[in-house]
Parts: sequence; structure tokens; C-alpha cells
Amino acid sequence: MIDEPDIVIVGAGAAGVGAARRLAGSGLSTLVLEALPRPGGRAWTRVAAGIPLDLGCGWLHSADRNPWTRIAEEAGFAVDCEPVAWGTQFRDLGFPAEERESARRAFARWSERIAKTPRASDSAADALEAGGRWTAYLQAISGFISGDELERISARDYAAYDTASTGCNRRVPAGYGTVVAASLPAAAGLRLATPVKAIALGGRRVALQTPAGTVRARAAILTVSTSVLTGDAIAWPTALDGWRDATTRLPLGRNEKLFLEIVGNSPFAPESHVLGDPYDAATGTYYIRPFGWPVIECFLGGAGARAAAADGPDAAFTRAVDQLAALFGSAVRRSLRPLVAARR
Repeated sequence: MIDEPDIVIVGAGAAGVGAARRLAGSGLSTLVLEALPRPGGRAWTRVAAGIPLDLGCGWLHSADRNPWTRIAEEAGFAVDCEPVAWGTQFRDLGFPAEERESARRAFARWSERIAKTPRASDSAADALEAGGRWTAYLQAISGFISGDELERISARDYAAYDTASTGCNRRVPAGYGTVVAASLPAAAGLRLATPVKAIALGGRRVALQTPAGTVRARAAILTVSTSVLTGDAIAWPTALDGWRDATTRLPLGRNEKLFLEIVGNSPFAPESHVLGDPYDAATGTYYIRPFGWPVIECFLGGAGARAAAADGPDAAFTRAVDQLAALFGSAVRRSLRPLVAARR
């Protein structure tokens, strides 16, 4: 390990890789420390059944101005620009067209109230219609988008994101995680499975204690999540107390993914989609056979993601199969088997 680099970057996720890329060519020696045994952080592509599956982030949102689009293309990765099936319901199963239109109108009204008549509380839930038919649907959508229910979402932050989004979303067949992991500059040192245990400030160097020894650097860049910043996995210097207190106002939501493998004959069409149950705030949403692959991606957010984390992947797989069987018929159970989950 380089024990006295100029700059230490803590975290080899997209932000850490981005910091290393910015420093490349500066003449400063850079070392990246990552607690996980892999780079990428929440961008995580795992090959299962020979297919690169994104268990973390999987979409280049606002791809027409997302810098990762350019990074991927310059590195020779294909970026898929074909239309996708999100927002549709295959054969209207369990969610007829008139109901989808009614739900979309409810979402549009809520979005307009968020943007034009913000509440003093800043809670996105305050913009809900009292007794609204589609409250569970809106909670599910909030979970998919923001990782939590509307009671814990900032109305101002959501409106700002919605305004800034270009709506141009693209995919990388090789995996978003593959792109991030491959984009660390060759000149940057990388040490995996090397968690930082303590940080100390003093003199002209920052000291970062790890199981492999102490690294001393002129400066450290922290790209870890807000949950790590506010937690006790790292012993922090008291000089950062104010920053850490501010970070408690930036909690993370929760999303979970799991993939089912399709075997044998089935009614599952390539590039199709279904929402499990629009009246269930914890429902999964299912993207079927992306790129024609024999898999179904189940995406869970908010209440659904918390339940998957609490009950474990086996229960999450069972619930996903139950929802799909309710839509496609019980015979599809024979065509579905658990493949991989983010928490397994």
C-alpha cells in the first residue's frame, strides 16, 4: 500500500471514481480505499446465468446530459437508446388502461401541487388528496423514484429533481456497474476490502487507519454514503461534528433488486413490463426480459424494499412469484426460479 499519497479517496463508487478521474493528470499521487471487495459501490453488475445484471443502479437518467453516458461511450461501451416498456402494463394485466390513466392523472395532480403550491412542512405527503383512490400507487411510485414514502420525502427536493430531469433514460447492456468499475484511471492506486476505521487530523497530514496500516495523505476526499458519515463504523475527528450533524438531515431511502430466471415455455414477452399491484404501496414492479434475456427484474422501493431487507431474499422471491402468478396465471410458477438478489 502507498502509505503517503498526496490524496486519499475513501470509496470506489461513482463519486470516488469521478474524483480520481478529475485528479488524473494533476501530478498528484492518488490512492482509493474501498471497504467492499469490489469497486463500483452502488453501481454493481453481477454476472448470473451468463448475463450481466445490475443489482445496483441500472439507468443513465437524463442520459443526454449525464456525464456517465460520455464516459461509457468513450470507453467503448454500447449505450442502448431504444424505447423501453416502463410505464406500460403488458396486456393490461391487473391494471386496465382506464385505471392506469386515472392513476397517471392523480400523479400529475400531485406533481403539480408539489411544484406550484409547496407546503410549509416540506413533506411531499401533504400534497396528497385526502382519501384519494391512488394514494397507495403514489406511495409505490415514490418508493421506486426516491426510495421512501412521501411522508419522508422533501417536496422542494423532489420538485427540483423533477424540473431538472430531461426524461431521457438509457441503458448499458454490459452493466452500469461494469462501466463505473472500469472507469478508474490506471494511475490511481486502488485497495479493495480495505475499510477506513479511523480518521485523524493533525499537522500537515490526514491519517487514515485501516486494517492494512495507516495511510497519511495531504488531503482526503470522502465519497461514502450519508449513512456511513453519520454512523460509527469510522472513528471521526471532532472537527467534523458539524458536518456530520448536517448529514443527519440527508437520510438515504431504500431500494432492492432481485432477478428471476425464466425457464422453458412462458408467456413472458421481451421488453415488457407489469406493475404487481397498483393498490399495494409495497408492490414490486417487474421489467420482463430486458434485451431479450431470460430474466425478470423485480424492483422494490420504500416499504417493499424494507420488507425485502427485513424478511430476507427467499421471502422476497416468493412474493415476487406470487404477484406474477396473480397476473399471468399460476402455471408461470413452473417457469420462474430465483436467480440473484442484491442482498444474497
